[in-house]
Amino acid sequence: MEIKRLVLPGPGPTRHDAARLCARLARLYEDGAVAVECDAQAVTAPGLGTVEVLARLRLTARGRPLRVTGAGPALRALLGLVGLVELLGEAEQGEPAGGVQEGVEADDLAL
Repeated sequence: MEIKRLVLPGPGPTRHDAARLCARLARLYEDGAVAVECDAQAVTAPGLGTVEVLARLRLTARGRPLRVTGAGPALRALLGLVGLVELLGEAEQGEPAGGVQEGVEADDLAL
């Protein structure tokens, strides 16, 4: 399983970086990457441009594995506010972790 890295520019990618980063992500998948990790260590001042870039990267991935690594507290909080926390590979509060299926008992009542 080949996991590739895509490095996000600091202090925060802007909407002007989106097309270049999406094209790079698409090339990584075309070249055989099974999953891609977006390295966000350089992102020290995330804003709405960063959110747009990450949302567009998620759309470009088209359901293939994409995860943000190295996210600082500000980026983590921002992703939580806009509903993109799953990019961090963590479950939202009150949600099961990705890939976890809740069990159903035979005597459970249908809702």
